[in-house]
Amino acid sequence: MLEINKYNSDILYDVTFSLEENENLLILGENGAGKSTLAKVLSNLIENNNVKLFDENLCDLSDKKRAEYINYIPPKLSIFDEYITLREFFELACIDQVDNKKIDELIDILNLKKLEYKYCKAFSSGEKQLLLLGSSILHNAKITIFDELTANLDITRLKEVFDIFNSDFLKQKIIITHNLDLAYALKFKVLYMRDGKIEFFGKHDEFFCNENLKMFYNDSITKINEHLVVNL
Repeated sequence: MLEINKYNSDILYDVTFSLEENENLLILGENGAGKSTLAKVLSNLIENNNVKLFDENLCDLSDKKRAEYINYIPPKLSIFDEYITLREFFELACIDQVDNKKIDELIDILNLKKLEYKYCKAFSSGEKQLLLLGSSILHNAKITIFDELTANLDITRLKEVFDIFNSDFLKQKIIITHNLDLAYALKFKVLYMRDGKIEFFGKHDEFFCNENLKMFYNDSITKINEHLVVNL
C-alpha cells in the first residue's frame, strides 16, 4: 500500500520499508535522525521515484491525486494571510467544496468555538497545532503524516489529540514524535531512525521492551508496570 525502496540521499541511507493498508506508524528517533526528511520523501515534498502508494509511483501522480492519497502536516503553522480567521482557514482545508456542517462539528470537537472568527496569527502555539490537526481532518487524505504535532500542547489538549489519533476521524496515520508516553499509548507500529538509517521497524510491543529502550535511549528510560519512567 505504501512502499519506499532503497532511498538514498545525503541524509537518508538505504531506506526501505512498507506499510499495509490501515496500518498506522510511529516514527521515532533523536534530533537530526532524518525523521522529517523521510516524511517529506514519503509525501514527495522531496521529489523521488522510490515511493509507491496503492501500487502507483508517487512521482507520477497528479497534484490532486497525490493530495487525496497523502498529506504532510508540518511542525509549525505557516499562514499566507495574517488576517485569516480560524473558520476561513478550515474552509481552505476542504479539497473539493466547503463543508460547513463538518467545519461546525470539528470546531466543537476541538473546543475552538471561542476562536472561530479570530485571526489565526494571534493564536498560541498550541492553538495553532490544533488548527493543523483540524485541517488534516477536513483534508481527509488516505494517509496523513504528522510531524511533531503534539509539541507545545498542554496535558488536556494532548489527551484530546490522543483520542483523535486513536479514533476514526483520520484514516491512516504516520506520526513523528519525541513524546514516548504518547507513542507508547498509541500502540502503532514503530520505525526508529538513527543517523539517517532505520534501526528498527516492527511491532509496538517488540520496540517497547526494556532491552530496546536501553539500547535506543542510552539507558535513560525504563518501562515499569506498563509505564515509561525517565531515569534522572
